[in-house]
Amino acid sequence: MTDETALQQALGQLAATPSALAHLTVETMESVLDIAPEGEWSGRVVLAHFRDAEVLEFRLGLERLLAEENPALFFLPPDEWEQKRNRERDQKGVLLGDFALQRQASLNLIASVQTNDWERQGAGPGGTLFTIAQLVQVWAEHDAAHLSQLEVLLSDTVTSAQGRRARSPEGP
Repeated sequence: MTDETALQQALGQLAATPSALAHLTVETMESVLDIAPEGEWSGRVVLAHFRDAEVLEFRLGLERLLAEENPALFFLPPDEWEQKRNRERDQKGVLLGDFALQRQASLNLIASVQTNDWERQGAGPGGTLFTIAQLVQVWAEHDAAHLSQLEVLLSDTVTSAQGRRARSPEGP
């Protein structure tokens, strides 16, 4: 049975993520996005992961859950994805714009889910069964984890960045 409170929180996270990413990164120079601790992703790679996971994993999984009976859901191995990913559209503005556009398409699809569809199931990696409601919750947890990762990489927080941007400019 779907936990309505958890589902609503997850939907709120999904809707808030594009704005949070923009606030967190808008003041960040392109060169800073390429800095990464040894063996970890840079901020640019995290932004690219948001965009690619949106299209290639989460929304595709949702589409399949809605269209097929018990589909096998696929999630890209992170290291393999990172090595083989397309880097031609890696400018910050392009990544943020593409992600926001793709997320809106995902939210539109989620809004079309009928009450009786939230419990449709598919098998994830290792045969773990996911309902649509659980997929949406995992999706939101994925957002939160990578937003936290970006906050660490950029030594800033979404809340702080939003606060700076909400202040009115000081006069002369």
